[in-house]
Amino acid sequence: MSVFHLIIFICFLLSISYLVFLTSASWCTPSAFPQQTTRQFEQRTDRFWEFQEESNIWVEVKLPFDLVSCVNDNCTKVGLIDQKSKTEEEHLANGKDVSNKTKNLKMREGDLTGLEENSYTVLPLRRRMSLTKMSDTSVWVTGESGSIYERFWNGVQWVIAPHDLQISAGRAVSVLIVNQTIFAISEEGNLYQMKLTDWVELKPAFNQSTNKEAEQSSVIQMKSGTVSYDGLRVYFCTKTGLLLELSEVEPPSSTGDLYEYDKSSRPSWKKHLQSEETDKDGSLVPLQGCMIYGLSGDHSVSLFLLTKGGKLVERRLHQRKWKWITHGSPEDHHLTSITPLLEDELKERFFSLFLTTSTGSVFEYQIPKHLGTAQEDQISEAWQNHMHPPNAKAARGIPGLKFQLGRILFALDDGRLAELHLPGLGGQNSGPTNQFNRKKLSSKYIWSILDAPESEGWNGEYCTEERGPMNCIAGIKDEPNDSGNIRSLTRRRKGTKAQQDYLSLGTSRSRLVKASEEYRFPDNWINTSFRLRLVQAGVSFFIITEAGLIFEYLYAESVWLWLRHDHSTPMRGALGNYNGSVFFVDVYGTLLIRERSNNELAWVNCTAMRKGRQIIGGPPWDGMSGKLKVTAEDALFFVSKSGRLLQFSVALRKFKWKDCHNPPETKLACIIDQEVFRENIVFVVGRNGRLYQYNKVTELWHEHHQSQHLVLSRLPGTAMRPSFFSLTGSLFMLSEDGGLVEYHWNAWNGWNWVEHGTPSKDVTLVAPPSPCIKGNQLFLIGSDGNIYLRYMDQLIWRWKNCGFPQNGDGDTRDQTEMGANDRMQEVCMDNDPTANLNINLENPNDQNRKCDPKVAPTRPIPFSEDSVIFELRDGRLAEIQKVQDSKWVWQRIIGTPTSSCKGCYLTGQERRRFGGCCWSELEPLSCLDFSSPRLCRSFFRPPITL
Repeated sequence: MSVFHLIIFICFLLSISYLVFLTSASWCTPSAFPQQTTRQFEQRTDRFWEFQEESNIWVEVKLPFDLVSCVNDNCTKVGLIDQKSKTEEEHLANGKDVSNKTKNLKMREGDLTGLEENSYTVLPLRRRMSLTKMSDTSVWVTGESGSIYERFWNGVQWVIAPHDLQISAGRAVSVLIVNQTIFAISEEGNLYQMKLTDWVELKPAFNQSTNKEAEQSSVIQMKSGTVSYDGLRVYFCTKTGLLLELSEVEPPSSTGDLYEYDKSSRPSWKKHLQSEETDKDGSLVPLQGCMIYGLSGDHSVSLFLLTKGGKLVERRLHQRKWKWITHGSPEDHHLTSITPLLEDELKERFFSLFLTTSTGSVFEYQIPKHLGTAQEDQISEAWQNHMHPPNAKAARGIPGLKFQLGRILFALDDGRLAELHLPGLGGQNSGPTNQFNRKKLSSKYIWSILDAPESEGWNGEYCTEERGPMNCIAGIKDEPNDSGNIRSLTRRRKGTKAQQDYLSLGTSRSRLVKASEEYRFPDNWINTSFRLRLVQAGVSFFIITEAGLIFEYLYAESVWLWLRHDHSTPMRGALGNYNGSVFFVDVYGTLLIRERSNNELAWVNCTAMRKGRQIIGGPPWDGMSGKLKVTAEDALFFVSKSGRLLQFSVALRKFKWKDCHNPPETKLACIIDQEVFRENIVFVVGRNGRLYQYNKVTELWHEHHQSQHLVLSRLPGTAMRPSFFSLTGSLFMLSEDGGLVEYHWNAWNGWNWVEHGTPSKDVTLVAPPSPCIKGNQLFLIGSDGNIYLRYMDQLIWRWKNCGFPQNGDGDTRDQTEMGANDRMQEVCMDNDPTANLNINLENPNDQNRKCDPKVAPTRPIPFSEDSVIFELRDGRLAEIQKVQDSKWVWQRIIGTPTSSCKGCYLTGQERRRFGGCCWSELEPLSCLDFSSPRLCRSFFRPPITL
């Protein structure tokens, strides 16, 4: 057969086979070939790579990642690869199904404790927290904010001293102490050593053979570290996965100086172990709770580590042989950190390991002191669950610290500290103990919560020259020394007790208050709450009219004038100012910035930015008086229309939105305070009338203890602190029935609710409280149109009726909180008692006679340290000024562009200067556009540069 005939025969066979295939395919039913298009993509990993044709390499993508299909340069999004939830990821690692676990939970209705303990919510990983012991009287801590502080026992009380890295070094992630030398690792991976009181950068140095290796060692970045059990070596895990050892560290000299490192005394660096070692239980987590320990009696060494699956494993050197021992984990729990071994004298046969889980619990694991299979098999119930403190959980992945025998410190997920201790041994007021009689003590551990410094948002005070306990080093017990510390608590509800703890969400459920959905805001809520806004004290403030117009009252070149700022949409309120820019909200809920750009005034639409939202409210005040805060982390907080808390970063004009969500079971109504009372803390009121707080460092919500019968109004509040350096102070709010409510804190009594009530039986309070004046005074607007001063006199709260402008003859009785009979007749009035009378007598036909000078229910604003601006019912503004400690006088009435009533000066001093009152020449100028008078060129103060 020729080659040609062979080719023809092969083609014939192929054609016959193709026909047979088509025929057989036609006989198959649709079910014979299941439709693959119905299958859904199941994501089993968080690591994906993308091929870049330009560089011809694979690059790992960051999640979430949009899947895009492009045809003829027309690209559309067809899918999304998102990050897997931590809960699912952790439990997949354990080989468990979360849904199957939750089905097996058995709880009585309302058993919130059971819900808390059986919750499988995986906590976020706090990467900056660490605990290090220097001595029995000194513990060093790094907080989630990147701060470094020392908890020091001065012989009488625990005090806290700050030791932060310099600003250029960034945030700290851990502190290590070896041979009395202190090291700190920054977030960037740099290593620092403390010399005297300063931090000095320390770079690893090896005995290098080549210049290339020397260059590589200079850029080594640390990830974490641990000190050996004998305290002579430090092990560092680098960001590239190496394990380094630092030894021969010289201690500080007795003179307080540190030895310099030279060739003869320089610390010895060497590469130690590789982190790629694995065992049958999965790859190990490098240095996560790693410990080097010599078990007594047989000179064995054990290295305890955790696997990625949350199991405890041991690398043991015994009789010159290394072996792996798997200890596992408690059932249904994922271990994340190890606390160093504790030799338990109460259980003389065992050592104890304390391990934290991904859900915030602490377990104790017992190991025999004497090695051998027989002793190991004798342990029954080796895992003991100590759970966590009430309303708080242990931080995930952060090892605890053995403080003393029977006392262990843990970092909590919310930024505070907790001590797990034997009864009678520990707690906030218990100092170091030298010895104890173990026969008289219980073997059951208890928890005590310790507050952290203000930088973490709690109630611990830093001990510095400016603030904190006066006798930090001397060890002399402080006595209360400010007016807020000892005072008469007024009319506390019967049965209400002091509550010093925050409540985690879910531990307290309000069943008697209104549900969030039942509350509806009045139509003018934004306008009355945020109509006025101070820009620069004594120089400039804004007012938003009911029609939505924006006017600025500005003092320029010895003249007061009105500037109008037009926008295409009507405004509803001014929600804040930052670095010379003012934030407004329009009738649609759009957040807008009015700022100067290239010497021109411009509008910036913030809601139109990525993740922007429509909002209904913001912070009531712009920082504490006298505190000019401009940092790289500055942000303003707002309430969205959907009742969520929104964070808007503003520092360095790197605008960015962040959704902080809202407490479960309630939407937000308003912000009570943003970082005036506590740094990094935003206090809010839910639409259910209860008080909550948000920590912007830990991103956690907490509910404060509150009687179910006390329902707060949905109006902004104000913070009161005696000084910037004092943590003692209060939050002032209104109750739903129009009374004044105080939430007070001091170090002696903790948190307490105080109900101040109303000035009189027939008067209720109708507007948010004024700003705090001098740490002990604030103004309230009554339903009768009068202004009432709430002030503290000789540690007793009193009321004073300051009336309203042109009405100096009202009832101004001073009332004590205890209903004393020695009420004083104090009058808040003009310097000239006849001044107001003469105003109307000079011109009986004056249109001011038709005006209403009573005070409107609009949130007042500060104008200076000693003056406050109010709005009157006829649309004018009025300024009240302090002339003595608690004596206030009405200074002037300010006419506005939208009010037909005139303004005037009320005090005798101003009348003598201008020769009369209410002259037309004194009326404010109206400047409708910026190109007109030369005085209108000045708008905002120059921005502050970092």
